Amino acid sequence: MRIGLIGLGRIGAFHADTLAGLPRVEELIVTDFLGTAVQAVTERIPKARGVASPEAMLDAGLDGVIIAASTTMHAELLLASVEHGIPTFCEKPIAGTVDEAIKVRERIGSAGVPVQIGYPRRFDPAFVAAREALQSGVLGRVHTVRSTTMDPAPPPAAYLAGSGGIFHDCAVHDFDAVRWVTGREVAEVYAVGTIDPSAPEEMYLANGDFSSASTLLTMDDGTIGVISNTRTNARGYDVRLEVHGSDDSVAAGFDEGLPLRATQPGITWPAGPPHTFFMDRLADAFRRELAIFCEVATGAAESPCPLEDALMTTWVAEAATLSAKERRPVRMEEVLR
Repeated sequence: MRIGLIGLGRIGAFHADTLAGLPRVEELIVTDFLGTAVQAVTERIPKARGVASPEAMLDAGLDGVIIAASTTMHAELLLASVEHGIPTFCEKPIAGTVDEAIKVRERIGSAGVPVQIGYPRRFDPAFVAAREALQSGVLGRVHTVRSTTMDPAPPPAAYLAGSGGIFHDCAVHDFDAVRWVTGREVAEVYAVGTIDPSAPEEMYLANGDFSSASTLLTMDDGTIGVISNTRTNARGYDVRLEVHGSDDSVAAGFDEGLPLRATQPGITWPAGPPHTFFMDRLADAFRRELAIFCEVATGAAESPCPLEDALMTTWVAEAATLSAKERRPVRMEEVLR
């Protein structure tokens, strides 16, 4: 396969290494607005070749495209790739704004070209096992799902300004995980947030954003989703999930790298060292995600996260943003379009 990769920042460079390790990827065509980023990847990866622009890449006879560029470019690049008839993987979110995401849906929703949106927890082995446990019925009636994402440190203020806020940028992974694991849709959202008083004003306050947030989801069958997020978890990168049922409970992410310190005397778990970066904690998930995309691109598999599915998660983030702003519960009908 000949795969194109647009964007070679933090996650794009990681994807380049992952794709280079997939036997079915014979050639990797890469581009980035920074020539130094392209040079770094092509020098490190023998099967990688750089091109000057996304336009040149889309005319290079590709079997699939992976979009890892900045969020503001997602909609434009996704539309261009699909309109070239190329199966496309795009990191979340679909677009920089909800209005842009709707335009993407309107233009390519019936194009017949496979699209996969990047939500890596759907491919994390522990999250997959938790979902399978729920589907098997061994948990009984599931009443509560807890999902957590805690970053060890905030990204730069410039990134936060264009991120869409903590609910669209961070909590969105938890919203998707709860939807995917339970197989249910969200009916109502109630969210709150707070700001680290030591943070500079331009980090959060100037953007109407929060440094920490919690969201209560009521699913359409009554299951409760409890979401916890923060940008300032100094002990490490914390991603985990709990599923509690009437007969049993399971958890994902409770490994030796869990960034928590037990206070019970004599308890040495987790032994550490704590996870400190999302690409450390979710490395296996990212690899599996891209391997499956290659199957999607060849027609051997259906997209595990198609456009419409990812858009439903976006609506939950929109409801949470509105809820925190107006300090009230928000029914999903208020935001769905």
